[in-house]
Amino acid sequence: MIDRIEAIEQQASSAVEAAQTSDALEQVRVQYLGRKADLPNILRGVAELPPEQRGAVGKRANQARKQLEAAIERRGAALEAAELERRLASDAIDVTLPGDPPQPVGRLHVLTQTRREIEDVFLGLGFSVLEGPEVESVRYNFDALNHSPTHPARGRSDTFYVADDVVLRTHTSPMQIRAMEAQPPPLYVIIPGRVYRRDSDATHTPQFHQVEGLAVDRGITLADLKGTLLDFSRAIFGADREVRLRPHFFPFTEPSVEVDVSCFNCARDGSPCQVCKGSGWLEILGAGMVDPNVLGHVREHGYDPEEVQGFAFGMGIERIAALKYGIPDIRTLYQNDVRVLEQFG
Repeated sequence: MIDRIEAIEQQASSAVEAAQTSDALEQVRVQYLGRKADLPNILRGVAELPPEQRGAVGKRANQARKQLEAAIERRGAALEAAELERRLASDAIDVTLPGDPPQPVGRLHVLTQTRREIEDVFLGLGFSVLEGPEVESVRYNFDALNHSPTHPARGRSDTFYVADDVVLRTHTSPMQIRAMEAQPPPLYVIIPGRVYRRDSDATHTPQFHQVEGLAVDRGITLADLKGTLLDFSRAIFGADREVRLRPHFFPFTEPSVEVDVSCFNCARDGSPCQVCKGSGWLEILGAGMVDPNVLGHVREHGYDPEEVQGFAFGMGIERIAALKYGIPDIRTLYQNDVRVLEQFG
């Protein structure tokens, strides 16, 4: 009887190894371990054997059954792994193929595009591009920029405070001081970046983007400022643009000016437009000569107001983009509506 069990075990093992599919392996299991198979029948018939044979035959038959079950399990796992490999190979997707239907090529967001255009213009004029922290100290954001202790911008109704002496910067102007502390004159830099103010309407958002410009050298005058901004305006808005300066007030410049560019909408047909309301001019930025009090904060770094002068300006990237591309509500720039965004670029 034991010889018969060993013969069944050998045949079953060979059949298990020969099985090439899960279905074939299942047939082997039924053939050798099913209810009508020889090995289970031997186990059921152990009680009918002579007492001296029951122990040896039962033990050997159980060993054969367990070894066969283990062999079937191993073979099944191997077949499943091989089948998975075949499916992965046949179902592989070439991610380098174009989509179906083809998707449009991506483009820069209009704000990123406008920022890079502005940077390119000033790089061509000899300026360097700097970046600074968006969480700023009150000293750099207000004190060193000649803001009086009672200036409205210091109020919590206008500015986001992180702590009593720490704010989300309201402009990129704090980098004027940081740049002068880091480098003696001459200095020609622009500072683009995000800024934060408590405003929200069609022309203001709590977060927006600004480009600050600073030039400090010997003999710089307001004429240098106007010439620089004229070149900028013509590069951004068209070669026939003109600029004008209007008196204004900013804490960190003296004298201070608002800068307008001649309206490019009116110029198309010679008639007044709604953008400039018939004035023929569009306000684009604020500027002025660096206040000597600001230079006084960095006197020890080589910025003696008796020896060097400078000009500064600041513009909103959203405003430049809105004027250039005719965007009536800058909030649409942040709503991620592809119907709006895909019009540009």
